[in-house]
Amino acid sequence: MSVEHDAQRKPLFNKILIANRGEIACRVIRTARKLGVKTVAVYSEVDENAMHVKMADEAYCIGPAPSAESYLRVDKIIDVCKRSGAQAVHPGYGFLSENATFARELAKAGIVFIGPPVQAIISMGSKSESKDIMTNAGVPCVPGYHGTNQDSSFLLEQAEKITFPVLIKAVMGGGGKGMKVVHKREDFFDALESAKREAMKSFSDDRVLVEKYIVRPRHVEVQVFGDQHGNVVSLWERDCSVQRRHQKIIEEAPAPGLSEETRADLGAKAVAAAKAVNYEGAGTVEFIYDNDTSKFYFMEMNTRLQVEHPVTEMITKQDLVQWQLEVASGNPLPLQQDEIPRVGHAFEARIYAENPRNNFLPDVGPLLYLSTPEPSENLRIEEGFKAGSKIEVFYDPLISKVVAHGRDRTEALRVLRKALEEYHVVGLSTNIQFLRTLAGNEDFIEGSVETAFIDKHFDALFPPISAPEPELLAQAALFVALRDQPVVNNSTTSPWASLYARRFGSDVYHRIVQFNLEHGEETKPFQVHVYSTDVGRFDVEVEGVDGAPNTKFTSINASLASPTQLSSTIGNQKRTTTIVSQRPPPDVPASHAPNTAERMHIFHSEGQKTTLVIPPPKWLLSLGGEVLEAAAKKGIRAPMPSVVVEVKVNAGDKVKKGQVVVVLESMKTETVLRAERDGVVLSVGCKKGEMVPEGKELVEIDTE
Repeated sequence: MSVEHDAQRKPLFNKILIANRGEIACRVIRTARKLGVKTVAVYSEVDENAMHVKMADEAYCIGPAPSAESYLRVDKIIDVCKRSGAQAVHPGYGFLSENATFARELAKAGIVFIGPPVQAIISMGSKSESKDIMTNAGVPCVPGYHGTNQDSSFLLEQAEKITFPVLIKAVMGGGGKGMKVVHKREDFFDALESAKREAMKSFSDDRVLVEKYIVRPRHVEVQVFGDQHGNVVSLWERDCSVQRRHQKIIEEAPAPGLSEETRADLGAKAVAAAKAVNYEGAGTVEFIYDNDTSKFYFMEMNTRLQVEHPVTEMITKQDLVQWQLEVASGNPLPLQQDEIPRVGHAFEARIYAENPRNNFLPDVGPLLYLSTPEPSENLRIEEGFKAGSKIEVFYDPLISKVVAHGRDRTEALRVLRKALEEYHVVGLSTNIQFLRTLAGNEDFIEGSVETAFIDKHFDALFPPISAPEPELLAQAALFVALRDQPVVNNSTTSPWASLYARRFGSDVYHRIVQFNLEHGEETKPFQVHVYSTDVGRFDVEVEGVDGAPNTKFTSINASLASPTQLSSTIGNQKRTTTIVSQRPPPDVPASHAPNTAERMHIFHSEGQKTTLVIPPPKWLLSLGGEVLEAAAKKGIRAPMPSVVVEVKVNAGDKVKKGQVVVVLESMKTETVLRAERDGVVLSVGCKKGEMVPEGKELVEIDTE
């Protein structure tokens, strides 16, 4: 940038407010700190001790936990701006980031919205209007109905004209909300109703469009940036094809397998799309790339910074949040199109609180233990929560992002796999092990990606859970025995030191550790015998699992290097194993005996986690007879903590297999529960609007 140009450069804001939470709020704060810009955080009552609150220079509570009463309250955010003196608002992504009313109200209050013009938000926020604009701009679009007629029967007629499968999408949608794939006519109305309901909750607008569903698509998107001087550039493309529940979980830049001609065409079409709406700031033009024809079609434009923006930052060596602040301050883009570099390859893996083996349903709860890989020049950890934080049911289940860079795709993927092996979480279910398996899948390594990748490779991505190796079980038992042993004075002057491994009567210390090994819904109990033969030396016998013979280990050296680290030497191999105990809260009553089990989480080869259960004593289980009996009753239960959106049945109703019974919502995503077989509803244990815990019986059905 020339000296003359630099002299004309406008100063950045002195103070900005971040109208968001979690990792994106922390991400914006880091760049603001670097630039000397003060930051103001807002938070709901449950986020009082959140990471973004602690990082900001100032923080203000704006309401209760539900986002509609806090993070979506435009009036409260503007009030905090006035009270704090914030000159501009960075909306992050989600919440109010693509809300034209919010941007308009900020302008009325004299506060800068760090985002695009209001009209661009409106035009690109409407999937029907945006497709008209793109068609006029020469950007190819997917065939479909984008009109205003929302009559259900009419929409079905349009779907039949397009031919199934079709995709129902919320007109104002984004992030997979209000989006349903329909493969056959008889499922259309249920899917339409669900899409409209999700759209209304997420965007206060239940209008939808219907378009052709491409069978083997890829999701390829282009990062664009515009300024107030009419300049627009693209910063290369990203591939975000591998998704679950229509939401991304791993992204990369640049997209693999594209010719340079296609790459240039994508960038040119994205720039044309942005110029068609006089775009300013960060935006993403999303395309569907048809693997069968190598053609691409405009899907939508997200008028905000994307979750996956770090992969673009990695290959361009640019700070896109800094670009946002520069543009919003009235400065031109930092680089022109031919100055934007493309260096190497990058991946981003999203760490979610969810259970991949249970249809990726979200999970909530505390992060009891969190250990992350060490950041480096080629590895970023974008996090918004630390150990002790609680992932709440009210918000998105994204915990953090692991971003890896390499000189080429192979190297970047190797860096990513190693980082995922070193990322350890205890306290709730996460997708870390699934991401490890995905990053090691041969087809993924080859770059053969598509949006149906998970379904297509389901068996390979979800292999059967095998019984742990005897060495692992021996380490778990040693950890328990060492942890529970009384502290011994090992001073050489103490006569007790020589009696460390013995009891009175010359008995060798012998500890029997009882474990339960959980295989899906099946539980297999087994025992491990630990014999202390000398100070720090043990013999261990592991009971065979699945009919295997017992395994004996002799002269094991073992000690606790820390409360979560076992150091041991088994068979001349020295090992350091991370083992984290998850004990039940001290206030769990005896009547809840099934919840009093201790869970041992063992991190071992290549970051794999094995969980063993130490069951409560039999005398305690006997106190919980009524609860155990109730738990044995068959019924439809809540798969995760949720809010009941709709109850479709009443006691006495006859139901058919597959019939919708209850609709739940957790972390902004709807889950439909259906009857597993024909029967009669005996009782309904929930009501609309109720918050229900995981495992609660919602409907009992007599299937006899």
